[in-house]
Amino acid sequence: MSLDKGTKEEITKKYQLHEKDTGSADVQIAILTERITELQEHLKRTPKDHASRLALLKLVGQRRKLLDYLNSTDTKRYQTLIKRLKLRK
Repeated sequence: MSLDKGTKEEITKKYQLHEKDTGSADVQIAILTERITELQEHLKRTPKDHASRLALLKLVGQRRKLLDYLNSTDTKRYQTLIKRLKLRK
């Protein structure tokens, strides 16, 4: 249930802060968001897959921690990232 290499590179290029950035909080949150959406689609098709449901909850918690960190360190970057990923409605 992980992303393929091409998708990860595409997301990294879209959300990186500078040319060699591959692990900033922005990139990590964007990759986690993509994995979460894939797992949500999987769980819509197979609702009895409890292992994937647990994995989804772990990913959401991990993303929440990264978002909290980003909010405490750079609130402006946090706000722009949330708008770009459309996480809040």
